[in-house]
Amino acid sequence: MPVPFAAGPAAEAVSVTGWGRTAPSSAQVLRPSSYEEAVAAVRECGGRGAIARGLGRAYGDAAQNAGGAVLDMTGLDRIHEIDAVNGLVVCDAGVSLHRLMQVLLPLGWFVPVSPGTRYVTVGGAIGADIHGKNHHLSGSFCRHVRAVELLTGDGETRLVTPEDEPDLFWATAGGMGLTGVVLAATVELMPVETSMMTVDTERAADLDDLMARLTADDHRYRYSVAWIDLLARGAKTGRAVLTRGDHAPLDALPDRLRADPLAFRPGRLPAAPRFLPDGLLGRRSVGLFNEFWYRKAPREQRGRLQRLSSFFHPLDGLPEWNRIYGRGGFVQYQFVVGHGEEEALRRIVRRIGSRRCPSFLAVLKRFGDADPGWLSFPVPGWTLALDIPATLPGLAAFLDELDDEVAAAGGRVYLAKDARLRPDVLARMYPRLDDFRALRSRYDPRGAITSDLARRLGV
Repeated sequence: MPVPFAAGPAAEAVSVTGWGRTAPSSAQVLRPSSYEEAVAAVRECGGRGAIARGLGRAYGDAAQNAGGAVLDMTGLDRIHEIDAVNGLVVCDAGVSLHRLMQVLLPLGWFVPVSPGTRYVTVGGAIGADIHGKNHHLSGSFCRHVRAVELLTGDGETRLVTPEDEPDLFWATAGGMGLTGVVLAATVELMPVETSMMTVDTERAADLDDLMARLTADDHRYRYSVAWIDLLARGAKTGRAVLTRGDHAPLDALPDRLRADPLAFRPGRLPAAPRFLPDGLLGRRSVGLFNEFWYRKAPREQRGRLQRLSSFFHPLDGLPEWNRIYGRGGFVQYQFVVGHGEEEALRRIVRRIGSRRCPSFLAVLKRFGDADPGWLSFPVPGWTLALDIPATLPGLAAFLDELDDEVAAAGGRVYLAKDARLRPDVLARMYPRLDDFRALRSRYDPRGAITSDLARRLGV
């Protein structure tokens, strides 16, 4: 648990992990409640430095700092200004997307990009340059950020915009918090008429069928994602359930919903039990789930109304769902390969199926134009994300092999979900890595901002 703010050695060290619950490390977890306290924490941090942390939804070690300081930014959670005419919000870095939705939806505005969970802070969204189901049209989160108040490692606070300081801004976008601590941001919003979605669902018989459907029709939908069965083999390899939609206009709602069309009342189930046995999500159980999930989906369904929370964040209804993988935790592996590298994607999907990796949270999306962030993940092409129990025998060597195949195809893995990539492979995946290192040195000459991920990858 975070301790009351105290910069320096008086703070107690606690164990910290990412959402995947692997690779824990101990750090002094501080919770600044003002910008001044955050500045003091960075200026007074010891030789092991400091890293900002939001709601802990990075899957790997990006928000961990063994032997140093971790700044829990959730105490900085003020919404400073809302421009309900032009669709802008100015808020602290610790404000969650959940809170923004609660406040902004009744005013007819929605966040421009949302990942699979709304329990992400604005600072975390910038550090990971999060993407969502609408990347093919809207790009990543930082394309919609107009300004960032950034505390750099030299102890200075800067107002950074894409126009005035483009290098620092686009290094911060997707820079995993390593250019400094985001204190506040100005974000451009998207207008909506209701809090409901109109959704089309269809089955795809195999991977080629799925890619053909996405290529042909994605431009017609603001949001698009496919759940994919990675245990299916043979003629069924890559079979999937494709879900696409857009924000429902007011005239699409039945009378019973028009009285309060912008209501945001996401449901919640009890939290997952704290102790669950390892092996609960094995090949047999996941195989049965995948068969059920595929057959449960309609062959084709058009125009179904669905709650916004159900469409974007189904897992948020089960608090602490990451416990279902047991004490060993899980690895979330996400990669992207470009258009023209479809055969590489097919090979990887076949390899995962042959390896019998038990993944029931596997999704395939199509990315649009590359984002300007120096370490931003998305490039035009195909991205596959899958969860795998960390205790699966031989997993580390298998993922190393997939890394090499992804890199050979000109692709990359997502650093916000990584806890085990090799540094030599990182350099092959991110061509602006040396520029990023040089910029960090310029704004942080003493290395005050660092993390387990930075040390592991030599960033």
